[in-house]
Amino acid sequence: MDIQSIHNLFLKCDSVSIDTRKIEENSLFIALKGDNFDANTFVKEALEKRASYVVIDNKDYYIDNRTIVVEDSLIALQELAKYHRKYLKLPIIALTGSNGKTTTKELINVVLSKKYKTKATVGNLNNHIGVPLTLLSFNSDTEIGIVEMGANHKKEIEFLCDLATPDYGYITNFGKAHLEGFGGIEGVIEGKSEMFEYILGNDKLAFININDQIQVKKAKQLKIYSFGIGNQSTDVNITSIEANPFVVVKYSEFEIKTHLIGLYNANNVNAALCIGKYFEVKDSDIIEALEQYIPENNRSQILSKETNRIILDAYNANPSSMAAAIENFIQLEQLNKVMFLGDMFELGIESQKEHKAIVDFLFDYKGVLCYLVGVEFYKNKVFSENLIFHETFDSLSMELKGLKIENATILIKGSRGMALERVLDLL
Repeated sequence: MDIQSIHNLFLKCDSVSIDTRKIEENSLFIALKGDNFDANTFVKEALEKRASYVVIDNKDYYIDNRTIVVEDSLIALQELAKYHRKYLKLPIIALTGSNGKTTTKELINVVLSKKYKTKATVGNLNNHIGVPLTLLSFNSDTEIGIVEMGANHKKEIEFLCDLATPDYGYITNFGKAHLEGFGGIEGVIEGKSEMFEYILGNDKLAFININDQIQVKKAKQLKIYSFGIGNQSTDVNITSIEANPFVVVKYSEFEIKTHLIGLYNANNVNAALCIGKYFEVKDSDIIEALEQYIPENNRSQILSKETNRIILDAYNANPSSMAAAIENFIQLEQLNKVMFLGDMFELGIESQKEHKAIVDFLFDYKGVLCYLVGVEFYKNKVFSENLIFHETFDSLSMELKGLKIENATILIKGSRGMALERVLDLL
């Protein structure tokens, strides 16, 4: 069956699913394969749960005329999404970057939804599977689609742009993330810049942070709409930013008081403000959207537990975001401050150097008590009154059971695999 025919069946369905545990009635179920599973084996269950059609790539699991057999289910998912995107013809904003993608995507969505019917990537479903699922979630009522794109190697953003064919692009930043896959920071810049290459090659428009010199250099030939801090030549001029701990952005005669912590979040706010202005959302609506947004899912959340105030930023970490979080935490005016920092993953041969750089900075600073958790940090163990190293979380847990941290401001930051939110149970 060709993609157009599959698309005709998809239009009769209410949704698309790849997981029978979350399947909805009248959905199109697509059976994907992974290293440890083969969803072809679940197609009977999918139909029993009232999926209308199932797509398989193993004819041995054919059931009846509700079964669509293709050569490769993943390619079918991607081609179906690409076809659906062209079918809808709606404007799409795509964004990528090393840090802040998901927060920026959420901010853009809440701002634009003040004027338009928008749909955006759910969570961080931003890879070769997540982007197609996002595209297939758009429908004839969607006025603007917002697609987050993640990558851990070169040519991935190029591939995702080919699927989504965005009309607008934004790169949050070029940081030290996924260095192992990209082969170093220059590889990161090259990989993320594939977004701009698509924009240039297809005569589309890029949103640019003028204060990011790498963006400015990479965007020289592009059609742009820009923002910057204290730069009258930009389309949107932000007068000033501050964070203690919450980000406050001053724009024109307005002051936008957000629930986001850290100066590293200021550009995420500024980008959403810029894009809102481009799409002619009223200033009052932009401000209301940005001020009402509250982060969740371990992303820069402010929590209280007993006498402690906690900044929970344990969703992910790389050298750039870790350094930014530490620097922001250090400049807070509170006196009794404690940090729990976990290993940063996917750094490859750069891991030793990048973890050592964090340790060296904290060793020289000495102003905050810091618990460093994980194998990589432990390899760089030094003797210092303010630095406490634990190779495992269990080791940290044993120490904290005998301590009582009170009246402190606490930062919790680490890669997702460290699951440092578990510290909350020990406080």
